[in-house]
Amino acid sequence: MTKKEEKIVESKKLKAKSPEVKPEKEQLRPEKPKTINDKPSTATKNGDSPSKPLAKKGKHSEKGLKEAESKQEKIEQQKHREAESDKAEAKPKAPVKPTRSRLERRGKKYREAAKAIDKTKVYSLAEALGLAVKSSKTKFDSTLELHVRLNVDPKQADQNIRDNVVLPAGTGKTLRVAVLADEDDAKKALKAGADKAGNDDLLAEIAKEQLDFDVLIATPNMMVKLAKHARVLGPRGLMPNPKSGTVTKDVVKAIEQSKAGKIEYRVDSTGIIHVATGKVSFGAEKLQTNLDAIIGSIKQNKPASIKGSFIASAFLTTTMGPSIKLQI
Repeated sequence: MTKKEEKIVESKKLKAKSPEVKPEKEQLRPEKPKTINDKPSTATKNGDSPSKPLAKKGKHSEKGLKEAESKQEKIEQQKHREAESDKAEAKPKAPVKPTRSRLERRGKKYREAAKAIDKTKVYSLAEALGLAVKSSKTKFDSTLELHVRLNVDPKQADQNIRDNVVLPAGTGKTLRVAVLADEDDAKKALKAGADKAGNDDLLAEIAKEQLDFDVLIATPNMMVKLAKHARVLGPRGLMPNPKSGTVTKDVVKAIEQSKAGKIEYRVDSTGIIHVATGKVSFGAEKLQTNLDAIIGSIKQNKPASIKGSFIASAFLTTTMGPSIKLQI
């Protein structure tokens, strides 16, 4: 054997005796799990024992588990409240006081005035007026009102009752009358007792909504100029109307009637007429003359289509006072 062959044999013997050493890179690498079940397990929420890993989304995620817990807590709280309410209902309830009648809830003066009036009785006009004057307990001069229910249908054109009447004893109010007319008629109106009269200057005040009057009278030729102000005058009940006698050529007569106590009445959507007949301070005699004029005017306006009874019921009352059923 040559020297070269001897060296090869010795090296082989040394390799056989020495343990097999892996390279550094292979030692640092962790062993890969062979199967899915060999993955390292995660700890539970409390860290006591290992459990399955939480999902990223869905009801098995951390957010889903918290929502389920809060929902279960709400259900338990609801059950607790229901149990408490059942216990409370089992206890005997305190006795409830009976509600007071409408008359008992009224003021002291109203109750005193109502004692003198029998609600089951129908009074004549003279008796009702006497009671109305006595039952007025206000510190100011009360107004006597008449409320009449008619057997009409206001939706029908012939049954929409509307008229005006001059009260013989007046209304007890001082009305401010304005007249819209030409220069000549305006001068006549001022002499007849109108508080204000004019044409263009009065229209300018109406446009500015300076309505310092209670009744507006106009001649027919001025209604064309007044039409554009209907939105201002209509809702306030100041728009002149031929049916109410405020659109006329005879402005002097219209002023005299307004100052003397001319009123307008009209049936409402429920078939009732509400009208003021004067002040309590007038006395029973003057109030009766006003009532006779109003009731006579209502009876004259009975539609031809109404064959049965026209007036269903009528009541008299004062401001803040009890009502009195009236026989007409």
